[in-house]
Amino acid sequence: EVQLVESGGGTVQAGGSLRLSCAGSWEYNTFCFGWFRQAPGKEREGVASIDSDDQTTYSDSVKGRFTVSQDKAASTLYLQMNNLSPEDTAKYYCAADPGHCVDPIQEGRTDDYGYWGQGTQVTVSS
Repeated sequence: EVQLVESGGGTVQAGGSLRLSCAGSWEYNTFCFGWFRQAPGKEREGVASIDSDDQTTYSDSVKGRFTVSQDKAASTLYLQMNNLSPEDTAKYYCAADPGHCVDPIQEGRTDDYGYWGQGTQVTVSS
């Protein structure tokens, strides 16, 4: 059983930063983690991914501003978000699946991930 719990969301002004965390419990040696987000009325989109070899991918919309990382000892995934804009306002979800990441996160393949957290809200005010 894999459990994922996100935290760190909140409200921040444009240009500000937030760091999201995703605490997990998993027993796989090889895995793929992803961060997704979903704004009201929009489809869920991929933001960043990282696998057990620390290979990362980012969507074009966040590249250069967001950084995904992990603390394997603490079983925690992070998403550092800098220079936030109102367009980043969404509910952010972490997701996981055994094995290496199959597709770049830009493709937004939610079906690549079998386990999801409940999400954490990020609101960026202008």
